[in-house]
Amino acid sequence: MSIVPAAAIAAGGPVVELEIINHLFHPSELIVPANTKVKLIVYNRDQTPEEFESYELNREKVIMGGQRAIIFIGPLAPGEYPFFGEFNPRTAQGKVIAQ
Repeated sequence: MSIVPAAAIAAGGPVVELEIINHLFHPSELIVPANTKVKLIVYNRDQTPEEFESYELNREKVIMGGQRAIIFIGPLAPGEYPFFGEFNPRTAQGKVIAQ
């Protein structure tokens, strides 16, 4: 589980980091403040590409192996928003929890 540090919020908005390692999202749950725009940085530590996809967040982004992507999400109403890796949907799964 990842919680947005207060320093990140004070520095101009929340920033949350997510890693793809061995076709898994780490952490698999991201806790973000509700009703706030969040900057999500996704690092793909694998050598193969992966696509961050979420129907509920209305986002999809291919991240090449060894690269990173910045995805803005929100503001989100309180709730859970699942995401998955389009190229490895059985293993690469997670969710954003807005509270």
